[in-house]
Amino acid sequence: MQLSGTHRLALPRLRVWQLLNDPQVLARATPGVKTLVPDGEDRFRAELELGLGPIRGVFGGHVEVRDKQEPSDLTLRVEGNGSVGGIRAEGKLRLEEAGQETVVHYQGNALVAGTLAAVGSRLFSGMARKLAAEFFENLQREGSE
Repeated sequence: MQLSGTHRLALPRLRVWQLLNDPQVLARATPGVKTLVPDGEDRFRAELELGLGPIRGVFGGHVEVRDKQEPSDLTLRVEGNGSVGGIRAEGKLRLEEAGQETVVHYQGNALVAGTLAAVGSRLFSGMARKLAAEFFENLQREGSE
């Protein structure tokens, strides 16, 4: 499944970059994250609890931040498994300065397996867009505090 879009944050680009590179902020801003524990440079062990329609599960896995080009580009890679299946996703973020705001361009893909895959890409795609919007709203709130 492919996912792309843009989101405008009322924060300067350097502030958005700092937020995206703060593990505590990422843990609070990312929907469903129960724990995010450092496990090497730019690598974290994660536990997420997510629901997709009638399917709910807890996933254990890793989150990695790669290909950093401060303050404009980075890649997030997520891998996790749980009782309802597994997910492997990668997303590229590009931060564009727009005055005192930042336009975040994101593009990524995800592969799902198990019961999650049986739900169908249309439901999964809608949920992914909802989670992305929630993440950026939470990031905005974190940066405004």
